[in-house]
Amino acid sequence: EVQLVESGGGMVQPGGSLRLSCAASGFSFSNADMTWVREAPGKGPEWVSTINIISGTEYADSVKGRFAISRDNAKNTLYLQMNSLKPEDSARYYCARGPRNVAMMWRDYWGQGTQVTVSA
Repeated sequence: EVQLVESGGGMVQPGGSLRLSCAASGFSFSNADMTWVREAPGKGPEWVSTINIISGTEYADSVKGRFAISRDNAKNTLYLQMNSLKPEDSARYYCARGPRNVAMMWRDYWGQGTQVTVSA
């Protein structure tokens, strides 16, 4: 069974930083493309970033230059380093298996997510 457990969220001031983690199990993590998705109330799901085994990293325009996706295959863990946070980044962040379109399709596998709130 695919299991994804997000952590690391919290409340930060604008301009602050957070590092999210996603502990993965139930599949071959090192062979999997991985994605971060976020949801804000009334806004719907928004793709954030993907790290592909073959093609590397991809970012939504809204987070380019501020966020960095990475992984530690030895620990079966995906990360999202978030810098220069803005109020618009406030959302619940989810880890998902697969490239962008595939990952967003399987909402039931996103796990509980971790809440990020950017506010003064």
